[in-house]
Amino acid sequence: MSGEEKRDLIGADLVGPNEVGVGPWQGEWPEDPRLDPELLASGDRRNVVDKYRYWTLDAIVEDLDQQRHPFHVAIENWQHDLNIGSVVRTANAFLAAEVHIVGNRKWNRRGAMVTDRYQHVRHHPRLEDLASYAAERDLPVIGIDNLPGSVPLETYDLPAGCVLLFGQEGPGLTAEAHEICADVLSIAQFGSTRSINASAAAAIAMHAWVRRHTFGQET
Repeated sequence: MSGEEKRDLIGADLVGPNEVGVGPWQGEWPEDPRLDPELLASGDRRNVVDKYRYWTLDAIVEDLDQQRHPFHVAIENWQHDLNIGSVVRTANAFLAAEVHIVGNRKWNRRGAMVTDRYQHVRHHPRLEDLASYAAERDLPVIGIDNLPGSVPLETYDLPAGCVLLFGQEGPGLTAEAHEICADVLSIAQFGSTRSINASAAAAIAMHAWVRRHTFGQET
């Protein structure tokens, strides 16, 4: 286990009866190559589901890779948007195939809460690079933005394999991003605000995909 991983364990640990995770393994150690001897000895305080307690990071990622959904998530990163970390965390929760960062390579990882270690994240310098990646894999790029002419997400038949593309907080998708989209979808709103938070929009769109393809329900 790296020093950085150990710091994450300490950061996730709470004091008292509400502490996260499990303590050191009790009894004879199991003979399972997926388990981390250091975690067995010291306890596992990571923010992971119980199935992955004591597992090494590589073992968790390998197991997730056998189950990942075929949808991808992409977000433009021209203004170092703080929402990107939250989008990555949500993509991990919904088990997206990959997250694509378009534009600046550096992004604020704080909101990801270390989930970027379990989620494949790919960088594309330009939107053209994302478009080429998607075309090579026959993945339509579907933008999410509340603009005139957009199609309601609630009635749209999301394809199983696709790239859900999101813009920056505030300006939304750039004009260049609209050009590579097969369709642009809007999320129904009923209040006074013009738009919702970018990470919230991403969560809604990903959940719409999950409802459509995991539970077989129309969104």
